[in-house]
Amino acid sequence: MLPEVRPHVSAPLTNQLEHLGLASDLEASHLDVERVADIAVVAAAHSGGYAAIGHLLGLLAALPAPTEAGERFWSDLWRSSGTAYLLPANIKAEVAQSLAGEGTALARQILSAVDEMTPTQRVAAGEVIGQALAESDHLPDLKTQVIGELWLRDLELTAWRILHADRRSDDSAGRKAFLEAWTSI
Repeated sequence: MLPEVRPHVSAPLTNQLEHLGLASDLEASHLDVERVADIAVVAAAHSGGYAAIGHLLGLLAALPAPTEAGERFWSDLWRSSGTAYLLPANIKAEVAQSLAGEGTALARQILSAVDEMTPTQRVAAGEVIGQALAESDHLPDLKTQVIGELWLRDLELTAWRILHADRRSDDSAGRKAFLEAWTSI
């Protein structure tokens, strides 16, 4: 499941291609294998956020659908987690935005949900999630609590990756100071 590519996602890649001098090659349409490889490397370096949004959507797609058939799962998840942040009605707009390529709102909502859970609620939510995943994915020899906890960790880390990749205004002075301090160690 992949979201649409939005112009703000490709802008850093365009800037990097111009910085590397690859834009003129593209305009002249004289691409050799090395130039294509260079472009692929730059694209891979800038695709972390895009891939994370797709992964986040895939994690959510693994859960029961928010239909009448999945109603019990979502109700159990709400009760066990103690948070309504993950309910389909509360993330519907954010999921739609993610499908359109903008995943930061969904990532923030997910991190808020996980942050709100106590350790006991997290374990209980993991059990509910793990049970649903074990039934649908037929994962042999794994306890439902382990499956659910791995899913929750993956969800949390993926949401973090989206937010981290979306930093649109890096502080160049702060970055320079950090690099100077780090390299002087």
